[in-house]
Amino acid sequence: MAFCSSAPSFCCSLIGAYPRTAPSKSSPRRCLLLPIRCAAQTPPRRSADYQPSSWSDEYIQSLRTDTKVEEDNARRMGKLTEDVKQLIYRKKGIEDQLQLIDHLRQLGAAYHIKEDIKDALWTIYDSMEDVSVLLKDNLHATALMFRLLREHGFAVSEGVFNRFIDEKGNLKASLRHQTEGLVSLYEASHLAKEGEHVLEEAINFTTKQLKSLMEGSLEPHLREHVTHALELPLNWRMPRLQTRWFIEACQREANINPVLLELAKLDFNRVQSIQQRELREVSRWWSNLGLAQRLPFSRDRLMESYFWTVGWAFEPQFARYREAQTKAICLLTIIDDVYDVYGTMDELELFTDAVDRWDVNTMDKLPEYMKICFLALFNTTNDTAYNVMKEKGLDIIPHLKKAWADLCKAYMVEASWYHQGYTPNLEEYLENALVSISGPLALTLAYCTSDDVTREALDGFQSCPEIARWSSMIFRLCDDLGTSKDELRRGDVPKSIECHMHERGVSEDAAREHIRRLIRGNWRAINGDRSFTSRFEENLKMMIINASRMAQCMYQYRDGHGKPDQVIEDRISDAEESFGNEQEWAKRVIERLQTDLQKFLDLETNVKDLKRKMESSQLGKLPASLRFNTIYVQLNDAEGAATELIDTNKKLENSDSMDTNSEDGGSGEDGKLQNKQEGKQIR
Repeated sequence: MAFCSSAPSFCCSLIGAYPRTAPSKSSPRRCLLLPIRCAAQTPPRRSADYQPSSWSDEYIQSLRTDTKVEEDNARRMGKLTEDVKQLIYRKKGIEDQLQLIDHLRQLGAAYHIKEDIKDALWTIYDSMEDVSVLLKDNLHATALMFRLLREHGFAVSEGVFNRFIDEKGNLKASLRHQTEGLVSLYEASHLAKEGEHVLEEAINFTTKQLKSLMEGSLEPHLREHVTHALELPLNWRMPRLQTRWFIEACQREANINPVLLELAKLDFNRVQSIQQRELREVSRWWSNLGLAQRLPFSRDRLMESYFWTVGWAFEPQFARYREAQTKAICLLTIIDDVYDVYGTMDELELFTDAVDRWDVNTMDKLPEYMKICFLALFNTTNDTAYNVMKEKGLDIIPHLKKAWADLCKAYMVEASWYHQGYTPNLEEYLENALVSISGPLALTLAYCTSDDVTREALDGFQSCPEIARWSSMIFRLCDDLGTSKDELRRGDVPKSIECHMHERGVSEDAAREHIRRLIRGNWRAINGDRSFTSRFEENLKMMIINASRMAQCMYQYRDGHGKPDQVIEDRISDAEESFGNEQEWAKRVIERLQTDLQKFLDLETNVKDLKRKMESSQLGKLPASLRFNTIYVQLNDAEGAATELIDTNKKLENSDSMDTNSEDGGSGEDGKLQNKQEGKQIR
């Protein structure tokens, strides 16, 4: 099916925490227009019995945020962003710098200092040999460095892990109990390219060892991180959902720089407010269009459609793309249902021809329900093109028209297969499915609505480059794993699983495992093409990669669109659990300070012990070199421990002071969770 899915936990955060309601019978959304009724001579129609939308326009329009709080938080964010920039450039150990960058990325705040992070990574990349020597046998730091560099498009080799390989070519057995290092290597190994055998072995090795550790007595916070990683690797996760999970984890553990955490929470809430406004606008458009009400056989999925775009590009600067793409997904979801379950072959041929010609004069030949569908598509697409023409002087209509025509032709192929009872082989199915999943249409919209697009770039536009093909393949295959049973039950074209079973004569389980191998193979292909030469190319590639992540997210546990209750309800329940408030954070700070007090006392005891050793005759009898080395090592350990404890306590004290004395509106009542009528936000 084309770009269709569910709205997991972030949707709840996006739209607020107070109870949502399905549209009531009196809702204006449900009574503006009467459904089109078929005449008696109309042929029998299939029905998928899709459930109505769980999110009414009335509910979405009720979402509001406090403008004053937004303004205060924006001022506070400006100061915090400058503080974080200073942290990036402050002299520190390689591991600490890598950890800082990773925290910023997982907290969702890295885009504020994107160029500064790139500069820091370039410095590390240009000194790889020296850095490798410094890291020595530190598996966690080495894997973290590899992952961050590859995520940012640097040509880093899997050879950095050679020092962790034994004489037999296997990962050293001594790594088995390094939980943090294993998790880091597990995450890094999922950025493997084709032919990187060390990383392929690392996936199997770390998966096995982490599962084994889960059977033991891991500390609670380690167990949580291991469980999270094994459920879905970081490289496959939707960034926005990962940010939400990571902020919650950091609040529970109270072991992260408070400046980073405050910036992340303020930014999350700021972005959430922006997206609530966008959602209200597109919901007004969708409600006024009235298409879902006029075509009741189809899926009404405004909220899910917008959630897709948040997954592809959540940053505020991509607002125009989110608007255009949300509208496109709403329309293609309905058009998909026309081809899949409602239209006759004769009607579908007429509709395909009308879209291909892009001519309103062809509407006369269409049945009534198709006329409104075509006109909605025609007007919405032209409106998007008009906005680009007005702002940039570029004509994107030819590109959008071709993308929609190609999509409808791919739908037509699948409809003909169904009506003929034909089962294609897997290769034939996938070649068509790369288009029918709507990947090329999504890329076309991203390309044409980008702020960075130029006339020269538009002239050289390729609707489906290799990386987009791999991403579309992942999308299609994840969709099939999640939806094929339900779609075949209602009557639909065979999916990749059934095609492989038919072609190879294998069981369903074997076919599903083959599909999973294809997904992993396409991820390796994507990982080998992450470099870029311009901001324009970087943004497009990130959207393409995020499309794959969204597919993994949406179809992880079945069909998140056709049967949204099974996915949405669970994830909304997770999202409605309260976030740690200021009192809970203060409690954790006090607990941490009390623990550190005991460490200080232990340190004092060690220093006194060191003094006694220095004065003892037994130490005096040792050779001078050994005596010096013994004292030097102990003093180093004491100094390092003291420095770490002092720094940590300063951060915690500053955070506590900031929460109670801030004059910038970043804390106190204005910085706390806004009431339910203003939408759920992280405190």
